[in-house]
Amino acid sequence: TPDRTTSHGEPAVEVEGLRKRFGEGDDAVVAVDGVSFAVETGSVVGLLGPNGAGKTTLIKSVLGMVLPDAGTVRVRGVDVDDRPRAAYASVDAMLEGARNDYWRLTVRENLRYFAAVGGVDPDAVADRHDRLLDQLGLADRADTPVRELSRGMKQKVSLASMLAGGAEVVFLDEPTLGLDVESSRILQRELRRLAEAEGLTVLISSHDMDAIETVCDRVLVMSDGRVVADDDVDALLRRASAGRVAVASPDLDDATVASLRERFDVAAVEPRDHAPGARVEVAAAGDAVYGLLDHLEAAGVTPERLRTVEPDLEEVFVGLTDLEDEP
Repeated sequence: TPDRTTSHGEPAVEVEGLRKRFGEGDDAVVAVDGVSFAVETGSVVGLLGPNGAGKTTLIKSVLGMVLPDAGTVRVRGVDVDDRPRAAYASVDAMLEGARNDYWRLTVRENLRYFAAVGGVDPDAVADRHDRLLDQLGLADRADTPVRELSRGMKQKVSLASMLAGGAEVVFLDEPTLGLDVESSRILQRELRRLAEAEGLTVLISSHDMDAIETVCDRVLVMSDGRVVADDDVDALLRRASAGRVAVASPDLDDATVASLRERFDVAAVEPRDHAPGARVEVAAAGDAVYGLLDHLEAAGVTPERLRTVEPDLEEVFVGLTDLEDEP
């Protein structure tokens, strides 16, 4: 888990009032609707949202791949409209669905090529390439053509190629897609190391909630083209921990569960595996926990296990986006 108390530097990326609409008249779709945020230097920021929320359009607008209708983007203090070459000089991206490497070249040749494209002498950063290959588990495949690698290995080559020239700000769209669990963890560790040791600034768009929760300092949640939440990960998790208690007991029958529903907000009811009774999750915090225990005692229920339910980022995300969808 990253140290989320670290204070980062000045904003590496600043977005103000960004708006993008596709189509005209009744068919117009506002993909990005007045979005503003800043990403501090050396931080890892997650971008979450359901399909169609505007994440990809936002990233492409920030990168200059889509021309926004309104708004300002600055990278390292440079306005991308005024001085695009200077603004994007230290920026790189790995986008979902794009072939990010040359498959006929070997892994190492790709790193050298993309370093040169970025204006860096490949020989001067050979040690960096060796470290990237080692950290990402690619060292023994360095001289293998990329086309001979698995999808997960190709994904790691894409990341290494993106970092080969010493980019200072990177945008990653679904970077863990196609990776096995161990490869995903390796990628997450390397991103954290680069952020903490080298001040790399990272913006990640992903549906992999576990990866976002593990690697990110902060999360932006988008819904219908707007940012509906922007906070550090721990603060977002606290939003969902208003107080839920899980109770398991062989004495929990249908009648008792029904009585609980009348008095408490029952979030979930599950049968116990190979045992009588049930497990229920009840919204209860502070003194309400004592009220729950009193109610169970009066109903003749002896809790076999009682614990506080810890929320996860997926639960927070679903709650935020469901709330936005309500009329």
